[in-house]
Amino acid sequence: MSCLSPSQLQKFQEDGFLVLEGFFSADECAVMQQRIGKLVADMDVPVHCRIEFSTREEGQLRTKGQGDKDYFLSSGDKIRYFFEKDVFDEKGNFLVPPEKSINKIGHALHAYDPVFRSVTHSPKVQALAKSLGFQMPVVVQSMYIFKQPHFGGEVDPHQDSTFLHTEPLGRLLGLWIALENATLENGCLWFIPGSHTGGVSRRLVRTSDGSKPDVTFLGSEPVRDASLFVPTPAWRGDLILIHGEVVHKSEKNLSDRSRHAYTFHFMESLGTVWSPENWLQPSAELPFPPLYT
Repeated sequence: MSCLSPSQLQKFQEDGFLVLEGFFSADECAVMQQRIGKLVADMDVPVHCRIEFSTREEGQLRTKGQGDKDYFLSSGDKIRYFFEKDVFDEKGNFLVPPEKSINKIGHALHAYDPVFRSVTHSPKVQALAKSLGFQMPVVVQSMYIFKQPHFGGEVDPHQDSTFLHTEPLGRLLGLWIALENATLENGCLWFIPGSHTGGVSRRLVRTSDGSKPDVTFLGSEPVRDASLFVPTPAWRGDLILIHGEVVHKSEKNLSDRSRHAYTFHFMESLGTVWSPENWLQPSAELPFPPLYT
């Protein structure tokens, strides 16, 4: 079940995304959710690091100073916590319970947490990557996304390669695992089928203003016809394959149910250059780990 059939492979190549139903069991999903519950219960985020994370066009990071921006920009090899907007007062204190205010945890659960490491490198994920033709894939990042009830923020139309750029393109793959049902009401993913073949229109790149690291966008996201997007609901345990250049989005969660997901990206490292301008870089402490064990 973890290897793609020829017809599934063809559909993925045509559309740029594919839903694999029931890839993970309910028990496997519950283990991930329980682990995250413990991480959230134990989290201790200093006030100056309490970042409101935005995936809106106008601002990737809503920060109150360079200290918080560094907290994001240095999170590629750590487990760090990012929050929904409007959950803090002006002093950085929580206005809603911390477990209800968190937007996501990133970006190295796959490396440092035993539960998420075992999921990321599970035999069925490795078999899936092999059936897609990956020869030497490396894991570049991972995130746990909460999509909180009532105010889990919308994610504007984007391509993952805007943020995780490779040369050549076409070497990046996202795996998105629904740990709760993702519906029209609570903010499922939407895709433009076939939009992965036209290159990347925008890039988030690192800049350096003196000694302070920062990021900026190059290019702009074109205005896309909303009618091109296809809603892609997923049930708990489903896995969605996401080509690095396919255009996708999600709406705000206005329901009373969260929409938890674990997602990670890997890259074919053979013959590929990871852009030195990407916000996320491998470090001496954490080189990108090989997917195949």
